[in-house]
Amino acid sequence: MNKLCYPILLFAWVFLLPYSGIAQERLTVDLEGAQRHALEHNKGVLGAGLEMSKASFALREAIANGLPQVNASADYTNAMNASISIEFSPDMPATEIPIPPTSNLYVNVGQLLFSGQYIVGIQLARLGETLSGLQYQKTKLDVISQTTDAYHLVLISEELLRMMKQNEQNLRSLYEKMEAMTVAGMIEQTELDQLSVQVNTMENAVRSSERQLELAKNMLRLVMGLDPQTDIVLTDSLSHLLDMAQLEGTLMQEFDLSGNLDYQIMQQQVEMSKKMVDMTRANALPTLSGFYQYTYKILKPAFDMTPAHVIGLQLNIPIFSSGVRMAQIRQSSIEHQQARLTGEFVADQLQIQENQLRFNYINALEAYRNQEKNVEVARKVYRNLTLKYEQGMISGLDMVNADNNYVRAETDFISSMLQVLNARVQLQKLYGQIQ
Repeated sequence: MNKLCYPILLFAWVFLLPYSGIAQERLTVDLEGAQRHALEHNKGVLGAGLEMSKASFALREAIANGLPQVNASADYTNAMNASISIEFSPDMPATEIPIPPTSNLYVNVGQLLFSGQYIVGIQLARLGETLSGLQYQKTKLDVISQTTDAYHLVLISEELLRMMKQNEQNLRSLYEKMEAMTVAGMIEQTELDQLSVQVNTMENAVRSSERQLELAKNMLRLVMGLDPQTDIVLTDSLSHLLDMAQLEGTLMQEFDLSGNLDYQIMQQQVEMSKKMVDMTRANALPTLSGFYQYTYKILKPAFDMTPAHVIGLQLNIPIFSSGVRMAQIRQSSIEHQQARLTGEFVADQLQIQENQLRFNYINALEAYRNQEKNVEVARKVYRNLTLKYEQGMISGLDMVNADNNYVRAETDFISSMLQVLNARVQLQKLYGQIQ
C-alpha cells in the first residue's frame, strides 16, 4: 500500500468515525408502547417524580425535628496575659491573679418532649406527600393524554397525506390522458389548462400535508422524550383505533367524582387548609423540651466551678399575644372555608364538564358516521364525473369543482375521525383512565 494512504485513512478514521453514529434512529411503536415510553422519558413526568421524592424527604425532615438532636462545640479563650487585681486591704498592695487561657468542649443532647406544632407539622407533611403523589399521577395522566392525541394526529396526518397523494396521482393520470386528447384536437387547450391548475394546487396540498405530518411527528417526539432526529413508525392502524373509539361502553360508564384526579387534589388541598387551622391553634400550646450537656475542660483554669454533666427541662408557655394568635386562627379558618367552597365549585364544574364531553363524544360519533356515508357518495360522484370528463361530456371547470368537492369530503371525513378520537380521550381523561 502506498505510504500516502496511511495518513488519509487515519484522517478518515478520526474525523468520519464520530459521524457514523449520526444515522437517523428508527423507533417502531404502537400506541401502548408510545405511552409507556413517554412515561419513562417525558421531562414533565421525571420532574413530577423528583417533586414527589422531595415531598417524601420533607416528611422525613418533619419527623426528624422531634427526634434527639446532638450537637458539639468547642471554644478557646485567651485574655492576652491579663490578670485580676484584688485589693484585700487599703494598707496592703493589690494581689494580681493572672488569667490563664481556657478551652472547653461541649456536647449537647436535646429532645423535644411536647409540641403541638410538631404534631400538626407531621400531619401536614404527610398530606403534602399524598398531594405530591396525586400530582404525579395527574402529570402521568396528562402525558398519556398528550401522547395519545399526538399519536392520533400522526395517523390522521398520514391518512390525509395518503389521500392527497392518491388524488394527485389520479389528477396527473387524468391530465396525461387529456393532454393526448388535446394534441389530437379532441378537446380545447383551455380545458387542459384548467385541469393543470388543479394538478398544481394538489401538488402544493401534498407538500403542505408532508410538512403537517412532520410537525405532528415532532409533537409526538417531544411528548415521548425522543431525540428530534428519531424516525417514528407507528404500527397501530387508524381503523383499529377508530373501532376502539366507537365502543359504546364509554358512554355506558358512570362518572365517579372520586376517580377524578383534579377532584382528589382539590380535596387534599381542603384537608391541608383544615390542618393549617390546627397549626395556628397549636401556637397557643406550651412547648416542653429536655436537654443534657457534657463539658470537657481542655485547658482548665485554676478555679473552676463548672459541672461536667448538666440535665434540665425547658418549658415555653405562650401567655399573651395582644390578639395576634386569634387573628391568625380567624384567617386560617377563612382560608379553610374558601378552600371548601372552591372544592364544591370544582365538583360542580367537573359534573358539567362530564356532560359536555359526553355530548361532544356523541356528536363526534354521529358526525363521523354521517361523513363516512358522505365520502362514499362523493367517491362515486367523482368517478362518474371523471368518466364523463374523459368522454368530453363536462367541462374542465366542472371537473375542477368535482375534484374540490371530493377532496373536501375526504378532508371532512378524516377530520371527523380525529374528532372522535380526541373526544373519547378527553372523556376518558376525565374518568381518570385512558386506553
